[in-house]
Amino acid sequence: MSDKKKNTDMLGYTPEQFKLFNKNAWIVLLAFSVLYCMLYCGRQNINYAMPTMMAEEGWTELDLGILSSVLFWTYGIGHLFNGRLGEIFGVNRFIIAGMFLSAAANVLIGFQSSIVIIAILWGFNGYFQSMLWSPGIALLANWWPGNRRGFATGFANAFSGFGQVCAALAVSLSFVILPGSGWKAGFIIPAIIMVVAGILYIFFAKDSPKKIGLKEFVDTDAQKNEKDEELKKLIAENGKLFPYLYLLKQWRFDMWLLIIAGSSIARYGLLTWVPTYYVQEFGVDIKDGILGTVLLPLGMAIGTLVIPWISDKFFADNRLPMVIMCAGISGVVVFFFMGVSPGPLAGALLFIAGFFIYAINGLVWAYATDVGGRAFAGTAAGVLDCFAYLGASVQAIFFGSVLTNSGNWKLVFTCVAGVCIAIIVISIIAGWGLNKKNKENETAA
Repeated sequence: MSDKKKNTDMLGYTPEQFKLFNKNAWIVLLAFSVLYCMLYCGRQNINYAMPTMMAEEGWTELDLGILSSVLFWTYGIGHLFNGRLGEIFGVNRFIIAGMFLSAAANVLIGFQSSIVIIAILWGFNGYFQSMLWSPGIALLANWWPGNRRGFATGFANAFSGFGQVCAALAVSLSFVILPGSGWKAGFIIPAIIMVVAGILYIFFAKDSPKKIGLKEFVDTDAQKNEKDEELKKLIAENGKLFPYLYLLKQWRFDMWLLIIAGSSIARYGLLTWVPTYYVQEFGVDIKDGILGTVLLPLGMAIGTLVIPWISDKFFADNRLPMVIMCAGISGVVVFFFMGVSPGPLAGALLFIAGFFIYAINGLVWAYATDVGGRAFAGTAAGVLDCFAYLGASVQAIFFGSVLTNSGNWKLVFTCVAGVCIAIIVISIIAGWGLNKKNKENETAA
């Protein structure tokens, strides 16, 4: 192996520098992934507390559908700005501040009884939570080269899936620890977990190689290096808000916005309502209902870990075929799930549906680093996540309204399957001519 090849493999570092860089890249990935996992304790907790909130307060599915949608709106809008702001002012500052502020909002909710005040606090919680993921994607782009970003973003996204499991367990544990507090316990105990995670993160994660005395790495793909430098130059020439114009002018990026919106409708259509479905349709106890649906987020965690990693190996230049496959399998599985009672088969179907639905999200974040590079991956992720949670907010209100007015659970799951079909159509359109373009680029190179 030539000296030039060795230097490229080590990302432009000496052996000693590369060892230090690689160690810290893993530390950053693990620290952010665990932190984001714990963040879900203060976001998904409402899904698992909803049946108790309805029983204790007399609130309807529509009331809580609107309540849960408030977070989706503020979270999505927050991402539109926070991805870029994090890149400008420092990603770790945003990540740490968002974690502690979200924990504070959850604690305050645990001492309220007015649904209006809870909705206001839940809206603030959504904005605070939006201060982590998009800056986190920028953080990972600073530490992981192009040929491994699908793995890195998928790994972090997998922990958000595990976070949904942690949220379910945290709420169940809350009811045991504070049995006299009712649904409010499901907001207080998770907040304590979040604070502990935030304190630990401060001591481990550095937001760029410069913070440990290293220069930026040289990507193994020369084209990606050239693109990074070109994008940085364009920002310097056109201003800090230029990334928004650059991204939105690309029609394929706009197609990815629709893909992530659809994916979130399907994802949250299951996460938000399946626990309540088990309680209302089958008379399952709330704690058993929560634990009976844990396989759904567990499947999500594993799917978004595995599928983006595979896309790095075989579909790095065009991840859309993987999106089509995942959406197709998800739609079929959800369609069959609505005819199955709680039990091992239903659990297996939830696992499979979660595996492939959330894998689409993992592919989206890999695409965000592809299109934004180290220059503005956080901005790309922020715009994409904005559309993700616009989709999530739509499902919360729409499905809540359907259930309040008709109680038609089959319509809910049929709509989720239909959204998966729509994702397939959009992905086919977005991929039109892309493989041919890539082949022409390879030939030219």
